[in-house]
Amino acid sequence: MKTALTPLTDAQRTVLETCSVLGREKVGVMESLGRALAEDLIAERANPPWNNSAMDGFAVRNADLPANQAVPEPVTLKVIEEVPAGRSATCSVGPGEAIRIMTGAPVPSGSDTVIKIEDTEPTETHVKIFSHVTLGSHIRLQGEDITKGECLIQRGTTIRPAEIGILAMMAKPLIFVHQRPRVAILSTGDELMDLDDQFDQDKITNSNGYAFAAQVREAGGIPILLGISKDRPEALKEKINEAANADILVISGGVSMGDYDFTKIVLNELGENVHAWKLAIKPGQPVTFGTIQRTLCFGLPGNPVSSMITFEQLVRPSILKMSGHSNLFRLTMQAAFQETFSKRPDRRHFLRGIVRIENGIPTVRTTGDQGSGILTSMLKANALIDIPESVEQLNPGDMVSVQILSGYVPHMSS
Repeated sequence: MKTALTPLTDAQRTVLETCSVLGREKVGVMESLGRALAEDLIAERANPPWNNSAMDGFAVRNADLPANQAVPEPVTLKVIEEVPAGRSATCSVGPGEAIRIMTGAPVPSGSDTVIKIEDTEPTETHVKIFSHVTLGSHIRLQGEDITKGECLIQRGTTIRPAEIGILAMMAKPLIFVHQRPRVAILSTGDELMDLDDQFDQDKITNSNGYAFAAQVREAGGIPILLGISKDRPEALKEKINEAANADILVISGGVSMGDYDFTKIVLNELGENVHAWKLAIKPGQPVTFGTIQRTLCFGLPGNPVSSMITFEQLVRPSILKMSGHSNLFRLTMQAAFQETFSKRPDRRHFLRGIVRIENGIPTVRTTGDQGSGILTSMLKANALIDIPESVEQLNPGDMVSVQILSGYVPHMSS
């Protein structure tokens, strides 16, 4: 009897319903980059905290400026004080008076306008003003950026450099962020050797383990490399025991139907609520998922591209959810497909693609050979082209959805 294919969205729903957000920890503001905020950041003061000058110039009363006419007659005002940034004026501006002021300094009482230095002719005691400006010009008003009591950053927000700046502005040297999940990584197969093993021409290097570790780190998790397990149930169980303190365990290989594929069997013995999915995707069809006590366990395919793509679609969102992030999936965009492609209408395809902006229009083409063992297809890709199950044919110019893998999309012009 043919096994029914499981839609990827169903598998993602099961995974995300199973995993929980981890607790929180307090870190220094510079250690928070890329982490998820574990508390709402409420502004304890306004920004600017007071009206301040947006220019180097003179604080004046607008009523004392030249009349608003085609060629204003200049006026001369008495300069009664100079106020640098970081200080407040000791005098109030009266009729016929001005205070020299620097950018960022509080606007003196009595004044309602700042004239920039370029529109004046100052002497030691007076300033001649040649232009008229509207009331309130060149003044940053108290609270125009941030109002006291407002929620500046919501819990679950990923902290970027802009958030770091706001945290510093609000004088927050320490903040609460969600903990990072510990992700144990195990590769299976007698045919594998590790980077520090003696070279054996009959074996292949454990690339999946290191690719997984990089994917874990990119997603904000803490990778724990468990090495390689031999294709024996006892060896696999022993290695899985080493992941007892991990939040997530990712196993590469052993999820198919071969005589030496034991991952699914062992997870069924040790785990709970184990699902042996045949996903309706290509590449990456066979996937096992379940839990061993509190650890989420993923059995992913052994082919390198299949393993990376199933990690992207299932493991990465679970890492982000555990880390407290509110956005769990890659940024997507629409792009014009540049090739001809056909498939059966039974599986969702993830083609490795290269997205470019050509004359202002996003375009995408494949990286070439799309075999599940062609790791260079991932090397060349900056996106995954997401082709739904129902689509059978694509022609040049058809719009497709793409998942952006890197933050940089090159712009090209003809």
